[in-house]
Amino acid sequence: MKRFDYMRPLSVADAVSAYKPGAAYLGGGTNLLDLMKIGVMQPETLIDLGRIAELEAIEMLPDGGARIGALVKNSDLAYDRAFAAAFPMVAEAILAGASGQLRNAATVGGNLMQKTRCTYFQDPHSPCNRREPGTGCAAREGDNANLAVLGWSDACIATNPSDMCVPLAALGAVIEVQGPAGKRDIPIANFHFLPGDQPENETALQPGELVVAIRLPAEAAAFARNARYLKVRERTSFAFALVSVAAALQIEGGRITEARLALGAVAAKPWRVTAAEELLAGQAPTAEAFARAADALLQGARPSGENGYKIELARRAIVRALQMSAAGTPKRMPALPASSFAEEVSHV
Repeated sequence: MKRFDYMRPLSVADAVSAYKPGAAYLGGGTNLLDLMKIGVMQPETLIDLGRIAELEAIEMLPDGGARIGALVKNSDLAYDRAFAAAFPMVAEAILAGASGQLRNAATVGGNLMQKTRCTYFQDPHSPCNRREPGTGCAAREGDNANLAVLGWSDACIATNPSDMCVPLAALGAVIEVQGPAGKRDIPIANFHFLPGDQPENETALQPGELVVAIRLPAEAAAFARNARYLKVRERTSFAFALVSVAAALQIEGGRITEARLALGAVAAKPWRVTAAEELLAGQAPTAEAFARAADALLQGARPSGENGYKIELARRAIVRALQMSAAGTPKRMPALPASSFAEEVSHV
């Protein structure tokens, strides 16, 4: 591992002041430290945020929304009763990610900043435009069965690996950041970038900017009674998604009044198309209506290699997730959260 300087500021302001080109912010370290060990990331300075108490709070806001500090551990958020009751599919998505040990260390801010799990990005000896611009994309002719079918370019076909970000996208979360130029809010829809011709530009963060908190709007809590996260993966435990779906509905008098829908593991960012949600408004919660929404959400999908199967898999997963959502949020978390193999449980 390359030698680096190490700093432990006590405030956000001190952390931002400590930043200089070549530095990296460190949260739980469950992704960054692994990448440092294999030589994919080689920061000159690590700015450890672990002592900044102001980043550790879970706040249920008076208007019904929530504000989650960037250093809140994934497990702490998923098991916070008030938060899980208001935003159950976020909790379900978090519990579907990684292992219990990793969730106990990983932070929600770090979850937002996860790097792709593309094999070639994680191999410093392989060409990768995301890791080293201009070298090419080895995945285009390589092991690409699990990579993007939406929003990809010839320069990069990587996917975003986060579970948590998928329901956050569906619910319209806002990311609070702070940097040398001050504070600003970034809607999660604008936080992650599609690759285009510059896949090395992964997020909207400017140099030195730090994720401070994630904020969920009050209207997101209105979906609590009918909200599910479904993750399809090669093994039920500790695996990244082949396809995942966050689906939430408001149902009155047997009709859907509003819907939220997002896909994960199909693009370099969580994939939400509001037109697909609008198709569900006023409809009965039927398989036919859900299939039409699935087609709208997947409009423009195309294989980037040996991954054409993901399009049909995603279509079926969308319908399944919407059916699960229509059935109602479970009173207790399934034994296998977000799994297509979870046993049926009682609903509210």
